[in-house]
Amino acid sequence: MTPLHFPYADHRSLAPSLNAPAIEARLESVAHPGSSSAALRHMHLRIPVGARVALVGPNGAGKSTLLKAIAGLLAVQKGDLRLYGWPVGDCHQRVAYLPQRSELDWRFPINVRRLVMTGRYVHLGWFKRPSPRDRAIVEATLERLGLMELAERQIGQLSGGQQQRALLARALAQQADLLLLDEPLNAVDNDTRFVITDLLNHLHQHGKTVLVATHDLGRLENEFDGAVYLCEGRVVQPPPGSFVGIALSLPEAAWAG
Repeated sequence: MTPLHFPYADHRSLAPSLNAPAIEARLESVAHPGSSSAALRHMHLRIPVGARVALVGPNGAGKSTLLKAIAGLLAVQKGDLRLYGWPVGDCHQRVAYLPQRSELDWRFPINVRRLVMTGRYVHLGWFKRPSPRDRAIVEATLERLGLMELAERQIGQLSGGQQQRALLARALAQQADLLLLDEPLNAVDNDTRFVITDLLNHLHQHGKTVLVATHDLGRLENEFDGAVYLCEGRVVQPPPGSFVGIALSLPEAAWAG
């Protein structure tokens, strides 16, 4: 269990390079702090702007690790990772990360409205108070995710589906161009599933790029433009008959070429 991560910022965020993909990753080695073995190896991904992409694989395949590397929460030991043509740290305002619900400390003394407001901190930097515009964005986001009646409730008092919607609201309030979502539909009720799926469609219609770790194989073709299959920290060929969609990655055999 980890505390909530608040992405305070220094305001530096560069415009995308001309014709650059949302994500260009040539990762030879990414490891967790204190680990001597790589969690991701020889991975090449190229995800175009505006694509909805599923990360598919068993537990331990590297889905969460890849999302954290793209979010700038894990360092790349060897390789190169660029977002919109720039190194990860140069466009942090453009990227919103939603961790798995189980990774957060829901005892943290904060209510739903304040949690969603932390999505604006990446634009504010340290010690600056939210503006009327920031507050209006938060209120609109709470309304969009059906959380207005829960806005003053401490986050630990929410149901699992409500917690997931609160996390998604925080990411949405950031108004990022790239959203990294780690198992957003895991163990949620039908109402929350509908709200989240509808929102992902809305983001897609507005040109946002969405990378989603998921175990739900039955919905890939209807809800995503492409899928990347991972196993033991590598991109692998999907099982026969699996949904692939647009070309996004090269398996290890192609890396050497």
